[in-house]
Amino acid sequence: MKQFLVFIRKEFFHVFRDRRTLLIMFGLPVAQIVLFGFALTSEVKDITLTVIDQSGDVNTQQLIRKIKSSSYFIVNETSVDYNEIEDAFKKGTAKSALIFPPNFGNDLQHGGKAQLQLLTDGSDPNTAKTVINYITAITTAYQQQISPGPRLPYTIVTESRMLYNEEGNGSLNFIPGVMALVLMIVCTALTSVSVVREKELGTMEILLVSPFKPLLVLIAKAIPYLILSLANFILILVLAVFVLDVGIKGSIVLLFLESMLFIITCLSLGLMISNTTNSQQTALLLSMMGMMIPTMIFTGFMFPLENMPKPFQIISNVIPSRWYFLIVKSVMLKGLGFSYIWKETLVLLGMTTVALTIALKNFKTRLS
Repeated sequence: MKQFLVFIRKEFFHVFRDRRTLLIMFGLPVAQIVLFGFALTSEVKDITLTVIDQSGDVNTQQLIRKIKSSSYFIVNETSVDYNEIEDAFKKGTAKSALIFPPNFGNDLQHGGKAQLQLLTDGSDPNTAKTVINYITAITTAYQQQISPGPRLPYTIVTESRMLYNEEGNGSLNFIPGVMALVLMIVCTALTSVSVVREKELGTMEILLVSPFKPLLVLIAKAIPYLILSLANFILILVLAVFVLDVGIKGSIVLLFLESMLFIITCLSLGLMISNTTNSQQTALLLSMMGMMIPTMIFTGFMFPLENMPKPFQIISNVIPSRWYFLIVKSVMLKGLGFSYIWKETLVLLGMTTVALTIALKNFKTRLS
């Protein structure tokens, strides 16, 4: 055990003497969690809306004030001609425009029906659809305000409620995915160079003549990264709670243990890559690019897996971050217990066992 602790201390020295490793370990997660948390959101706010009011009556002014009072739009009232709107869209100075035709209020008060035109930039279809939904909701609410009495004998009113996210915080869906992405990349990338670095530096002979078994050598290399990754996880959690305002509804202990299991899974994948490659560049390429792109695509926090073709849905099952993403959402956001995530836990345990077995079998006890 004393020799084992000496090996662990040696690995800690490797980490603390390499500033690039420390930057990847602690700098990259902080940057990613802050940038992704604030920038990566499905909410659309501060949309510049050009308003052309050709009627100028009480109804149009009330509706414009209602749009201004929402947090979604920055209203730019202008007197430009209708024919100049298309040029503004081409130049990029306008991406959405609301046009009130002449006699809007008169048609609404006397005819009971009035029309307005909403133009959006279809080159960004997601934002365009969001603008249409926002304006439709605002005009519907205004219509109900000025004519509260139902005109039909039967009225169906839908009362909606967002479970687990009453405030509509857009970060709640992305933070678990970003946690999975950060831990997956950092843990896998750092351990992927641990063994192959010994080969390049020529210190593998020392490991091979030591009285340790190959399994203990791999464990000794993984333990420092496990401890630092757990500290990294706590840092990410603190940023998510206090900076991004993401609450933890479930058990913190359960979330910590599940995160520890996921970190061990990532470390096992890193050791597997490190034992099957012959250079640090190859190991980093496989761990960074080979893990980052599948994690972003097949985890489910950026692109819904249900919308993907069946073969891609099958491929997503071999991505560890997908299962950790489900675990974090269940525990952190929904407040569920272990009885709801035991299947995902078993999947991560199975992946860890397979990766460690492959890494152990490819750990060469003789130099070629």
